[in-house]
Amino acid sequence: MQEDYLAKWLNNELSEAELSEFKKSDEYASYMRILEASNTLEAPEFDMEGAWNTFKGRQFTTETKVRPLHPYKQFLKIAAVIAILLAGSYFYLNTLDTTFSTTLAERTEVMLPDNSEVILNADSEVSFHKNKWDKQRAVQLNGEAFFKVAKGKKFTVSTTAGKVTVLGTQFNVENREGFFEVTCYEGLVRVSYQNQELKLPAGNSFLMINGKVRSTEKPNTTSPSWVNNESTFSSIPLKFVLKELERQYNIEVQVKNIDVEQLFTGSFSNTDLKIALESISIPSRISYKLGEANVLFYAENTP
Repeated sequence: MQEDYLAKWLNNELSEAELSEFKKSDEYASYMRILEASNTLEAPEFDMEGAWNTFKGRQFTTETKVRPLHPYKQFLKIAAVIAILLAGSYFYLNTLDTTFSTTLAERTEVMLPDNSEVILNADSEVSFHKNKWDKQRAVQLNGEAFFKVAKGKKFTVSTTAGKVTVLGTQFNVENREGFFEVTCYEGLVRVSYQNQELKLPAGNSFLMINGKVRSTEKPNTTSPSWVNNESTFSSIPLKFVLKELERQYNIEVQVKNIDVEQLFTGSFSNTDLKIALESISIPSRISYKLGEANVLFYAENTP
């Protein structure tokens, strides 16, 4: 067989007779074995960008060196590099997280691969491995979400403050800066935090503020109030209430001469800003001034 058959074959320049002869050759069989072997590779951790830069650097050096190479050996080297790049690309693309997120004043619903439902509150994000879902039902949450988990094997929600594990139930998780709350509405959830573990049956909540566990009242609803466009609080520091107001209305909140650590019990509408401001200011005995994109809360006796 002619030595340039490989190059002509790659460029689709072989005639039918030449192609037929080439397929009978040992070189053709060797190349096919390379392809078959590359398809079964389990790719390790692979730095795609680094590998590509290295490959380009070797191909386009400033100093050109002429070396006599056998066409077949040169082809095998190129084929090996391509096989590694393809395997690395496949591995990289199939380990990417699937992520859903909301912005300020936005809410969305997400359907997981097992038909579990997730309702994301404003300024929140949930991510998971779609291609690994059958082996591990696990999500990463930043922000707040209400979960309706389909029955099956263990389902895990991981946050920076703690982890929630269930089999099939309905529960709400809120993970904000300095604030971590889990409420179980159906079934049983297990909460892991600070090297401790707590089982939380339906109708109970777990609350941790600034790293300290606080007692909570039992919820008397079947879902969190924000799902029905209302944010509800029970003995929660005012600063967290104002932060939620910012998220629901995409508005900047400013304060002057008020104690943001004072406890607030009540609720505000997530659809009517004027009513929301009155719902916060009146029970807190503070005043407010609404601007175009901000609101100032201040003490009633402030000049």
